[in-house]
Amino acid sequence: MKKLLFILLSFPLWSQAPSMNTLTYDEYLGYVKKFHPRVKSADLNISSAQANLMMARGAFDPKIEVDFDNKQFKGKEYYSLLNSSFKIPTWYGIEVKAGFDNSEGIYVNPENTLPNQGLTSLGITVPLGQGLWINQRMADLRKAKIQINLSKAERQLEAINVLYDASVAYFNWKRTYDEVQLYKNYLVNAETRFTGIRSLIKNGDKPAIDSVEAGIVVRNRKLSLTDATLKLAKAKLELSNYLWLENNIPMELQDGMLPEENLDKTIQEILRTNALLSGDISIDNHPKITALESKVNLLDIDRKLKANMLLPKANVGYFYLSEPNYWNSTDFNNYKVGVNFSFPLFLRKERGSLKLAKFKVQDAQYDLSLERVQLSNKIKAQQTELSSLLEQQKLTGDLVTDYQIMLQSEERLFSLGESSIFLLNSRENSLVSARLTAIALMNRYLISNAELFKIMAQPD
Repeated sequence: MKKLLFILLSFPLWSQAPSMNTLTYDEYLGYVKKFHPRVKSADLNISSAQANLMMARGAFDPKIEVDFDNKQFKGKEYYSLLNSSFKIPTWYGIEVKAGFDNSEGIYVNPENTLPNQGLTSLGITVPLGQGLWINQRMADLRKAKIQINLSKAERQLEAINVLYDASVAYFNWKRTYDEVQLYKNYLVNAETRFTGIRSLIKNGDKPAIDSVEAGIVVRNRKLSLTDATLKLAKAKLELSNYLWLENNIPMELQDGMLPEENLDKTIQEILRTNALLSGDISIDNHPKITALESKVNLLDIDRKLKANMLLPKANVGYFYLSEPNYWNSTDFNNYKVGVNFSFPLFLRKERGSLKLAKFKVQDAQYDLSLERVQLSNKIKAQQTELSSLLEQQKLTGDLVTDYQIMLQSEERLFSLGESSIFLLNSRENSLVSARLTAIALMNRYLISNAELFKIMAQPD
């Protein structure tokens, strides 16, 4: 009977048959990248920025304007006024304008009196102060172009946050699944030992109190398994938040699906963190740096626009005038010239706005400098953590092996009657704790790789 008990206690404690129902980490990330609503929402930001660019370019579109007024009263045509123009805005605030005006009627204002066939005009308006080198429409177009780069960087950051959160959910699912499998195996072991102890008690080989000791272990194992099963169910629901199909159809993780078994051997290749563990890493193209640089450039455009407001408003316009059938013989003595000028004496509003714009640029530059240092330190810290976790995993693996040897030795002594159920359970509890520590360290190692992936922010 003792030999039979020893054989029952010594069966393999940890085994997992390969399954075709495995949801691999790489496949899981593929679903998240392609179908998750937050990733799609981040893509919309780029589309919005492109729409804003189209709107900004619209300020340079040619424009046709027509203004027609007509008054008839008691059979008399008081006046009929037509003013039409075709404007072409250019980059440097210069506008080219062609027009045709006509007026008829017995009560036409002398100022609006024109030749019978109307009057055509062609000319140009040039700003000599404000608006020549930069104006609102130029600033809007420049900012819209920068906004596209900013939106792309923010899209990368949003996507990386989604992938990181999804990765943590997958790792927690794997951890709880491994803990459930662990408790299941050791529950079977405890139940087998309890059955064997009861048989030995019936034969008078062990005291009755040993059955109480063995029964306590069985109940503790069931309690731990129940708690681990609850955590697994919650981890599955958390994971399902990141599983979507086309047309925004959510998926739910089926009960038969299993996590990837040897994920620690493939995760660095999947997340491309293996090349980040050695040597210096450039952060010049990092999305956070790109986003902050874009914000600095946006604020700098505002600063230039505010600085331009310190110049006087001075617009000069020249328009050549001609009747429609006289264009074949030009006479440049027929023209219209306009000049307007304005300049605030103290410029307090303009100078105050410029100072505020400069302060905003400086503040953004401070943020940029700080982010560069923080990113470099985060990368170094994460590299150090990964190296430490690898060393801890090796030490924990050695501990598991040693505890396994100690348990097997204690089982052998127990089968020979030279040990007690208390010592046997104590050895097994130490082994269970070591295996749980190994599972927790594996989880930390996987999350640490995901954190390095998040810091580098290269989702594609």
